[in-house]
Parts: sequence; structure tokens; C-alpha cells
Amino acid sequence: MAIIRKIAITLGIIIVLAGGTFWFLSRGDTADLSIDEVAGTDPVLQEGDPQSFPTVQIAEPVGWQADEAPIPASGLDVVRFAEGLEHPRTLYALPNGDVLVSLTRAPAKQDKGGGIMATVQGWIEGILFAKAGSAGESPNRIVLLRDVDGNGTAETKQVILEDGLDSPSGLSWKDGTLYVANHNAVLAFPYELGSDKVTGAPRKLMDLPGGGGHWMRNLEIAPDGQSLYVAVGSVSNIGEAGMKVEEGRAMIWQYDFAKGRQRPFAVGLRNPNGLDFSPWTGELWTTVNERDMLGSDLVPDYLTNVPVGAQYGWPWVYYKTNRDRRVEAPMPRFLMEYVRNPEFALGPHVAALGMVFSKQGNVMGDKFASGAFIARHGSWNRKPASGYDVVYVGFDALGNPVGKPVPVLTGFLKADGTTRGRPTWVEWAGDGALLVSDDTAGIIWRVRAPDAAPAPAIARLQSERMPARQLKDPRAAFEEDFLRKQEGQQIN
Repeated sequence: MAIIRKIAITLGIIIVLAGGTFWFLSRGDTADLSIDEVAGTDPVLQEGDPQSFPTVQIAEPVGWQADEAPIPASGLDVVRFAEGLEHPRTLYALPNGDVLVSLTRAPAKQDKGGGIMATVQGWIEGILFAKAGSAGESPNRIVLLRDVDGNGTAETKQVILEDGLDSPSGLSWKDGTLYVANHNAVLAFPYELGSDKVTGAPRKLMDLPGGGGHWMRNLEIAPDGQSLYVAVGSVSNIGEAGMKVEEGRAMIWQYDFAKGRQRPFAVGLRNPNGLDFSPWTGELWTTVNERDMLGSDLVPDYLTNVPVGAQYGWPWVYYKTNRDRRVEAPMPRFLMEYVRNPEFALGPHVAALGMVFSKQGNVMGDKFASGAFIARHGSWNRKPASGYDVVYVGFDALGNPVGKPVPVLTGFLKADGTTRGRPTWVEWAGDGALLVSDDTAGIIWRVRAPDAAPAPAIARLQSERMPARQLKDPRAAFEEDFLRKQEGQQIN
């Protein structure tokens, strides 16, 4: 009896401590600024307030009633394109109008030791993920959605691939090949348009660092079809697990189809997600989830261009000039001299994921004719909550973002702090409507302006080549200048 009593007392203490810890974590930091103040081309960036524990405010999913739908912006309507899906994340529209969706969750965690504290931490994480609706085993399926009669609803909902998948996310297709990014590798499957099943064996294009805190791996094929871009997020918040484990992460890779090999394309991106190419310039852009535990107002997620060789500073620096003193890893030499500033802040902790640019043929209307659409999945660590919507960022005639994010779909987050769903990915349907995946609700929403004519293509910017400079040997120029000065001194 004494042993049973001791066990009961120990369990009681653990429960009390866990409850007290959760209560303490749930207090957190309340924002001083609005989301819009920490968004745009010139966001307000307060001094960071490092936290030992993150602010925790989980919006518990309650689902959509049969007669409920998100609230569209004026002039738009929204309907259910498909529903009854298990945790749909990424969307990919094939050239024939079929739509692929990945049903996926995080990979199973590997036991890496760490003692009782690691066990307790994993237990707490499990509780938080379950409350947010993201816990459970990954379905590991790719589903084909097909609108046979063109009425805006997918009559066909069919699993076309599940063998060989391990937390799949990124999807792309080119010349009879379907590319799928598992959390730990990019695979290529033979697949012809219109087929109802992927039957061939895959070949591996490249290995990826597996798992980690950010496990999604997005894919995007370049407009010229020559290369594939792969977004890989970090393990940690600020490199606290050591930089060795971050090798190959927090970056975008480029895979060359002809050469069959990959190279680092851009680095210092904590968790890049959405990928698309600018219709103005042809340059790659991405959405990035920035770091946590500096308060509810920092650090804003962002949308930015990604030139080859770009460095955005993670984990040492954010928004170019802001040094994160919490980082223990030595900062690379001269990093502050060449780190880039993000182009457009999307707000603090909004969890920006899927992104697409306005596309020729879209039917979103004139108000949304020249910009980017972004799914903000929603915060878990801000008071009040941020995100839980789809927004539009307008671009000017030179291909630069302007203004503030404009709501396209809202109504996911309820006044009582629960959420009906969480927008995750965006993609263009073949008929020009915008498709939005809602992972916790298992729904794909279809958004359009009913009376809009298909949009024209955005004009590609043309630039004239600079005339070639007449290069001169710098030693000769120096000698000429030196002799000229000498002659001047002799005359004087």
C-alpha cells in the first residue's frame, strides 16, 4: 500500500506541475501592435523581448457546419470544391485541369534520448498538437480531384498514390513525371495526365534532411523547365539544437534536371514554404515563417524574392539589421554586410504557407488582378491570434509589393477563440478560380468573382542591356594618373 500511495503522490505532483506549467505558458505576452502595423514594406519592429517560454494560445478546431463557409471579400464567392479529406495540405493543378492534393502530417518522431525532460517536452508538444488538430499519423496519400462536369465541384476524389510516401508535401509535374517531396527525399514517379493511378516505381532525385521541427518540403519547377526548387525548413527556432543538425536546412535547393545534381540556391530562410515565380521578372519568390519567443509582435513572417546566392540571416539576424543575441552559434564573418532585407512583412506569427501570383485566366476580378495570394495558417503563440485567413498582396507595375495585406477569405477564427478551420495552401484551378486547402476541416474551398472575365497575362518587364564598358588595365590607369600628377608638380 505504501508503494501505491507513493506512486499516487508522485503522479499527483506531476499533474499539478504540468497544470501549473500549462497555466504559466498560457499567460504569455499580449501584443502592443496590430497585425497591420507589423506588415507591409516598412513594418514596425519593436525591441525583442526574449522569452524562456513561448506565449501559447491554441485555437481549437471545431469544424464548419454544413451551411457555413468562409467570408469572401466583396465581389467574390466561395463554395466547397471537395470535402471529407484527411488533413489536406498542398495542392497542385495539373495542365489538364485535374487537381492533386497531399494528405499528410508530420513524420513519426524518432526517440533520440534526452532523458525525462525530453519525454516531458514531447508529451506537452503532443497535447498542443492534438488541441490544434494536427496530431496523429500521416495519411501518406496523394488524391486526385476532378471536376468532370465543370460545375465547380470535384465529382472524382480518388487516391492515386500511397506507396513510397512518407509525409509527402511538395508536388510538381513535367513531361510525364510526377515529382513528390517526402520529408526526407524528392521522388520522381512516371505519371501520364488523365491516369487514375500512379503505377510505376519511383526514382530518387535527391535526399533531404528528414523530419525536424519544420518538415514540409515544397517543390516548384522553373518556367523554363530546366530546374526544380525545393524549400526545406529548419529543425529549430534559433539553432538551439546546434548548427550541425541544421545542415541542408533553412534554405532553398535547386536541382538541375539535365545534370542530375543539386546545389544550394538561397540560405538563411528559417522555414520557406510557398514558392512561385514573379510574372513581372521571372524571379523566384517565397513565403517564410520567422522565429519565435521574442514576444507577440516579433518577428513577422514575410514574402520575398530569392535571387541566387541570397542570404536572409537566420538564425543570427532578422530583417537585415536586427541581431538575435540569443543565438549561441558563432556568426559567419561579414554576414551583416551581405544579408538581405525581406521585401514584404506578412504579420507576426501568422504562419504564412501556400502562395501563388496572379495568373493569366484567373477569375478573381480587377481588385485582385496584380499581386500574390497567400494562405496564413494561423498563430499558436500570439495574443491575440493572428492569421487564419487568405490575403492578397498587391504589386505595382515594376513587380514590387505595395500597401498592406488585403483579406480575401476570413471567418475561420471565431470570436470565442476556436477555429472552424485553417487555410493552408492556395492554387489556381484550370477554370481560373482560386483553390484553398483547409487542413483541419478537410475541405478544399473554391473562390472566384462570378462576373469576372478571365484576366489577361501580366506584362513581362523588358530591360535593355547596358552598353559594354571599355575596360582598361587598372595598372595603366594608375600609372597615367600618377604621371599626370607628377608633371603638374614639376610645372608648379
